[in-house]
Amino acid sequence: MTSAIEPISLREISRQAVFAIAAVCLIAFMASPVRADPIAVGKGQLTVDVDGTAMDVYTYKPERYSGGAILLTLHGVGRNADGYRDSAIPLAERHGLLVVAPRFDRERFPSWRYQLGGIARRPARGAAYEARPENEHTGRIFLKIVDAIRTVEGRRDTPYYLLGHSGGGQALSRMAGFMDTGAKRIIIANPGSHLWPSLEIAFPDGYGGLPQAQSDDALRRYLAQPITLLLGTADVKQDTDLPSREGAAAQGANRYERGHNTYRAAQSLAKARGWAFNWKLIEVPGVGHSARRMFGSEAAASAFE
Repeated sequence: MTSAIEPISLREISRQAVFAIAAVCLIAFMASPVRADPIAVGKGQLTVDVDGTAMDVYTYKPERYSGGAILLTLHGVGRNADGYRDSAIPLAERHGLLVVAPRFDRERFPSWRYQLGGIARRPARGAAYEARPENEHTGRIFLKIVDAIRTVEGRRDTPYYLLGHSGGGQALSRMAGFMDTGAKRIIIANPGSHLWPSLEIAFPDGYGGLPQAQSDDALRRYLAQPITLLLGTADVKQDTDLPSREGAAAQGANRYERGHNTYRAAQSLAKARGWAFNWKLIEVPGVGHSARRMFGSEAAASAFE
């Protein structure tokens, strides 16, 4: 016995088609990223997702902000990103910048991953540093945070500056030595150690021991970066946060000396090789190891001009 198949009316086909189209549209809407509102004027805080890593980011937008550059500022070993945001407010007001200060906590970003940029890690105490894949370098997180802020603001081409003090300056020194940043300037303030422009000195104080950096190309690219060393003339104390390993100590007795010596070494190498040299050195008279006083100085303001 065969069963009869009831015919479907044109009206029923039309109704099913409408439901199908509506369902597809709903799924597409739910899968599309929803654009957030622009960052509010004044002090603020938001969470940025970077490849599954939630990052707390502190912000400041001047009342008269009109789409100026982003200033990504990196804290020191105290991990006080909100304090660094506040210290950068004079720069934001002076130059119409949008301040972005991410927090890199010690649990997820210990010193090898923050100050030393995630470029290499010791498998055990006393062992040599071993290179990490480029896609794990922490500098890439810095740039993805910038891109996230651009998206929130609805301006994908917003220029940006990178500003790091103390431990944050160490992070920017390594970042500048190993990758292109796209920043207008990379301002490195009072770091405890620098990436010395040498293939012989072992990482983290030089390029030595890392196979991916054993060529003049790495040095040439480093010296061509738009780096500004911002040095407080009174930052001459040997505190417990000043790196004391052999390679760092060889750079000078204190942060002020280490900055000058690194600059001179880079300048001399560029001149000897006939390479482009885009570094600058700016002194902040009478200021020691203080981000607030460094960022609030006329000398720091000139780094953006």
